[in-house]
Amino acid sequence: QVQVVESGGGLVQTGGSLRLSCTASGLNFGAYRMGWFRQAPGKEREGVSCINQSGGSTYYAASVKGRFTISRDNTKNTLYLEMNSLKPEDTAMYYCAAGRRGKHFTYGERLYLLPSLSPDDFQFWGQGTQVTVSS
Repeated sequence: QVQVVESGGGLVQTGGSLRLSCTASGLNFGAYRMGWFRQAPGKEREGVSCINQSGGSTYYAASVKGRFTISRDNTKNTLYLEMNSLKPEDTAMYYCAAGRRGKHFTYGERLYLLPSLSPDDFQFWGQGTQVTVSS
């Protein structure tokens, strides 16, 4: 059974920092594209950032580029999101997701997943961790 568990959310002042963590079990972690998504009350879920299987390629939404950093440690089955210069508009529930859907290419016997911030390309989701940024 696949489990995805986020942690690290909390209340922070504008300009502050938080580090989110996500641990996934029950799957071959290194074979999955990993992503962070967020959803604010009354708004649709939006993609924040994603990282490829090896961790060598990352992608960010324009709203967080330059402020957030995604990384992964495949030896620990853990995904991270370092968030700096937080703004009130970053307030949301943050979700971690793992996926092997969407655009990809193969080389030899290996499948390489291309970046994606489409929720449809992710099949395993955590329950979320709340991030609140006060003004």
